[in-house]
Amino acid sequence: MALLQDVTLGIDFGTSNSAMSVRQGQGAARMISLEGDARTLPTALFFNAEEQRTHFGRDAIAQYLEGTEGRLMRSLKSLLGSALLQDKTAVHQQLISYQDVISLFLRMLAQKAQADLGGMPGRVVMGRPVHFVDDDPVRDQQAEDALRQAAADAGFENISFQPEPIAAALDYEQRIDHEAVVLVVDIGGGTSDFTVVRLGPGRMGRADRLDDVLATTGVHVGGTDFDRRLSLELLMPLLGFRHLGPSGREVPSRVFFDLSTWHLIQWLYSPKALRDAQALRTDYADQRLHARLMTVLNERLGHKLANAMEQAKIAASVSHADAPIPLDWIEPALASCVTPEGLEQHLDGPLAQVVACAQQCLQRAGLQAADLHAIYLTGGSSALRPLRDALRKAFPDTAQVEGDLFGGVAMGLAVAP
Repeated sequence: MALLQDVTLGIDFGTSNSAMSVRQGQGAARMISLEGDARTLPTALFFNAEEQRTHFGRDAIAQYLEGTEGRLMRSLKSLLGSALLQDKTAVHQQLISYQDVISLFLRMLAQKAQADLGGMPGRVVMGRPVHFVDDDPVRDQQAEDALRQAAADAGFENISFQPEPIAAALDYEQRIDHEAVVLVVDIGGGTSDFTVVRLGPGRMGRADRLDDVLATTGVHVGGTDFDRRLSLELLMPLLGFRHLGPSGREVPSRVFFDLSTWHLIQWLYSPKALRDAQALRTDYADQRLHARLMTVLNERLGHKLANAMEQAKIAASVSHADAPIPLDWIEPALASCVTPEGLEQHLDGPLAQVVACAQQCLQRAGLQAADLHAIYLTGGSSALRPLRDALRKAFPDTAQVEGDLFGGVAMGLAVAP
């Protein structure tokens, strides 16, 4: 098929959500609808064992939560740069690697782009975090190479990459009428990325924007890490985390960390993992806690538990009020709750890492907080109230500007030089 040479497709393949935008020639970029009228799509696949079909996005999550027999996969981006990427997994009665699963998701995006455009784009710009892997340039490059190969296997050509916070800055630049020095804060599901950049109408037409980027930093902490911390504090104790057994020692904790981590949950359903979890019974003084753990594992409720945690986190942040977590589907009357105070307390550690990375970016740029005109927020997890409060404390005199939290990076990728 002939490529549409004057068309640029921007792909924001995110840990939690993905989005695409398109630009023809030097025209304005626009988002592509991915699921009905929705411009974003959860980065999720569900392999329906009953129909031997693959479902994506909200449809995938709904299939899983409705109890359909099959496998849900999320947070696939977190596997890039890890040894797990080339491991094989059973999908529809065949073994494929997790990189192939990423290709499968990207192939679905390619089909949606082709249907929208009437052909394949001549140029594809994909977003990437500042660091796929912290402090390991070799593995970081391997992660980008693996994503490039997955995109090529999905049918895309002429693939290049742009750091996600720089893409967000390019999107923000379309809407300002003055020159400004901006700290771009991009908090996604798996990473937090920062860029200090000079923006303005007079700079937009430049083919090379390298001199305008004053510094970039990133840390492998994001929304899924916030969810994991909250799960460990609020949900896992109900299953035995930190529980003292008959010997006075805590129940071994690995199962609880894995059960709180989206992309590791599926491993807990293997026969060996179930046997190992069952063998923990003698480590419990309270057998009710172990029975709850085995209910979650045997009935494959791990992703449902993680989803409940994520939704309660969002509700507590948005409403600034207590968000109950009913768990009566594990045991009658079982429940937990996220409070605004608990949200701030339990996330203090990871948020301190995120803010320190933002401050490091400013230091690398050789600037003081007073030199910033704005902090531009993008990425779904940047909406978290405790995060914004922590940034406000670190940069008290700098205005926070909210961008398109889920579409800003994709829009910026389509206009990247």
